Amino acid sequence: VPAALEGFDSLTSGDTVVAQNIAFGILSVVMVVAALRMVTTRNVVHAALYLVIVLAGAAGIFILLGAEFVGVTQVLVYIGAIVVLFLFGIMLTRGALGEDEEANTEKRRMAALVGVLVLVVTGGAVLDSFGDAAVNRSAPSLTSEIGDTIFSQYIVPFEAVSVLLLAALIGAIVVARQD
Repeated sequence: VPAALEGFDSLTSGDTVVAQNIAFGILSVVMVVAALRMVTTRNVVHAALYLVIVLAGAAGIFILLGAEFVGVTQVLVYIGAIVVLFLFGIMLTRGALGEDEEANTEKRRMAALVGVLVLVVTGGAVLDSFGDAAVNRSAPSLTSEIGDTIFSQYIVPFEAVSVLLLAALIGAIVVARQD
């Protein structure tokens, strides 16, 4: 165990650090490969399925970090709902599946340039914002602490989001009934 991690917490003792690093490395490689396949595949259904792999890897990393609640929420909300919504949208639209022969080299070069530019700007913003920030040790980590914090300190934003979701649900029902 590196000297910087001595006494950090009970999870970083002995072989646990090595196992966590190996699991993190495997999840990271799987996520990067799936993300690259997601943006390079020509089939939108395959892209959505690669997105499932990326999101499952993110949930695994959250669980490795000890944020089980966030990991399970990631699986339920993103994999269980959003990706299913994407797949229904893909299947119910009349767009052609498969390869698009009209994509030319100039568009690909421009897309790559814009992608690199966005990556550089985002990376600079993250490094500028969080470069030497200390980890907030007082942040709630247990699910019960997160629940207590949401229902005490953040009750107004929580209720605002719940009302917004209710309005979206009612709107979806109204739109579906009109068809």
